[in-house]
Formats: sequence, C-alpha cells, structure tokens
Amino acid sequence: MSAGAPESPITVVGNPGHRRLVGFDAAVRAAGLPAPRVVAWQDVLRGAEPGYAAGPVRIDSPGEDAAVHALLGGPADPHRVEGGAARHAAFRRGLRRVRSAVAATPGAWLVNDPDDIAVMFDKPRAHERLRAAGVAVPPGLAADGRGVAVRSYAELRELMRSSRRPRVFVKPAHGSSASGVLALETSGARVQATTSVELVRTGSDLALFNSLRVRAYRAEADVAALVDALCADGVHVETWLPKLTLDGLAVDLRVLVVAGRATHVVARGSRTPMTNLHLGNARVDVDAVRRAVGSVAWDEALATCVRAAGCFPRTLHVGVDLLFAVDRRRHAVGEVNAFGDLLPGVLHRGRDTWGEQVRALMAGWRPLETSAAAGRETPDGEQLPCPT
Repeated sequence: MSAGAPESPITVVGNPGHRRLVGFDAAVRAAGLPAPRVVAWQDVLRGAEPGYAAGPVRIDSPGEDAAVHALLGGPADPHRVEGGAARHAAFRRGLRRVRSAVAATPGAWLVNDPDDIAVMFDKPRAHERLRAAGVAVPPGLAADGRGVAVRSYAELRELMRSSRRPRVFVKPAHGSSASGVLALETSGARVQATTSVELVRTGSDLALFNSLRVRAYRAEADVAALVDALCADGVHVETWLPKLTLDGLAVDLRVLVVAGRATHVVARGSRTPMTNLHLGNARVDVDAVRRAVGSVAWDEALATCVRAAGCFPRTLHVGVDLLFAVDRRRHAVGEVNAFGDLLPGVLHRGRDTWGEQVRALMAGWRPLETSAAAGRETPDGEQLPCPT
C-alpha cells in the first residue's frame, strides 16, 4: 500500500447496489483498501444524519433510483421532461447537507466539491466559468459569444436572426443525458427541431417525454411548443457547431480527466446531432479519430480537456465532452460532467475509471487548497501533475 493511501476507509455518497458503486467498490478492494463505506442519497435527502468517518468522502450520482428521484421532486413519470430547476435546487440542498456533515467530521474531506458539482449541473454557469478561463466553448447568442437568457420561442428566433446564427442547440439548463435537448435549424420560414423528446398533446394540455428515438419536428407550432415548454424551466442556448464526420457519423469525445490528467477516452458517432450512446449511437474507434485530426490537434484537444477540468480544482475527476470542428483542427468543449466516469470497458494502462481514481487517492491526491500530491509518484511510478 502506498504511503499516500487513505488511512481510513473511503466513504461514498450514492445509491447502494448501483453499478457505479459496485464498480468503485471493486476498484477499492482490488487496490487492497478496506471496502468503502456507503452513505445513501435517500438518507441525505430525507435529512437523516447517517454519520461520516474520517478520510475521503466521494460523492457519486443520485441518478437511476426511483426513491431518490421522488425525493428530488421529480415527476411521477421519470420520462417526463419537467421540473429540472426544482430538482436542481433539491440536489443542491442535498449537496450542502453533505458538505456540512463532512465539515463537522474530524479528519473527513471531500473528493469532489459540492459547489463544483452544482456548477457542472448548471450549463449557463459552467460555460461562463469555462469561457472566463479561456476554454473554447460553442458561442452563445450575444455579440461577444456569451450566453443570453431566452424566455420564449419568439425571443429565440429573434436572437437567432439578429446574431445570424441559424443553427443552435437548446438545452435544459440543468439537464443531462440529452434529456430535453433540441438541435434547432432555420432557413427563412422553414424550421426543424431534432430531438429525442416526444411531444404529447392531450386536448389543450401539452407534455414532453424523453424517448430513445430521435425525431424531427418541422411544424412551427410544434417547435414553438417544445421551446416554450423548455424555456419555462430555464434553458441554455449555444451555437450548433458542425462536428467532425467519419464514415458518415458525426463524432465527439467523452474525455475523463482524473487528478489533472486526461486518462479515459470514448469516441461516439451518430447520424443525428445527438451522440449519446443510450440513444442507440455507436462507439467509434478512438485511434481513427486521432489519425483523422492528427497528433498535434489531438494533443491540443486533450490539453483543453485538462484545462476545462482545472476550472473545478477541488474535484478529483471531470468528464469533458469535446468536439472537433469539420476542419479537423479547431475544437470546443460542449459540456463538463460531474459524474462522467461511467465508461464501462474503457481502460487506461489497465485501469478502469474507478481504478484510476483509487490510484490517485493512493498517491495522496487532495483538493487544490490542501493538495500535497503534486509531484508525488503514484504506486506504478508515474508522477501526478501539479495543479493548474
């Protein structure tokens, strides 16, 4: 066991039995450390005081649990697209409870920072933080490329016209996994919204539901209804940047950055604007993408991912969604993901994403303010980079 390894068991805030916790538990045990202690999100959100132990506390996703979904104020039908702002507020309250409990526990410290997590789940704030740090992101609709608050379809169309940006992505401000995302394009009076959202009308009532089928809406009344419904809960609008295309597929990357190092990479390809794998899209050979853009552009893109993750210096790992432009030279960061480490089967030097995090903790990684890990050797002889 490394001299920098945690002396106390790692505590994980998560959903017991979920594949995320199962994977992390396996990585911890494989490293010869005591099994992680689990604090259930249900207990946190109910206001219980489960008690924390000295040592690292890792916050994992509250997703894919019906009881937690209900406690976060989610709709009775989990496929319905609504209430993102309310769920985000409830999630932030839960994060604050975790922070307070950890702060009150002698020797306990957080592996991923609640404020960092909250910003990554707030697309307008995340983009502004990245932009302020000089990280390339898709431009918003302001003249200087910043984001602009959009409250209706009519307002959006006027902003698109005045900014001369006929193609945009409209995303729920607090969504994830392509939930509620529209790829909107206009040409004169013609309009099309491509999305996995199903628009359901029942009399005068309207509801939006997530589905696994990407569809196109071309009737302006439908597109306006979709955008207005999303705007009611807050949206993030960005310019639709055409992506690198390989073999007829639009391609982007999920890059996991752990302790300041780009480690695991997944390339995703789609014939639609949405590349999320759960929508039936395919993994693309990472080496093929690297060859297509060339080593210089590839290295620059990974360096950008590290800089993006560096905007959240109190958090061990960040999943960065990166796209290359069609010219194969330029790139931009589309999103940053607080829980972007669920990449089954993807290895870096023989380690999965959870093993990589355990390795960094064993090397003595700490959040930036108290970091003593920079420059230390890891158990396999590598050097951890200094924080940037």
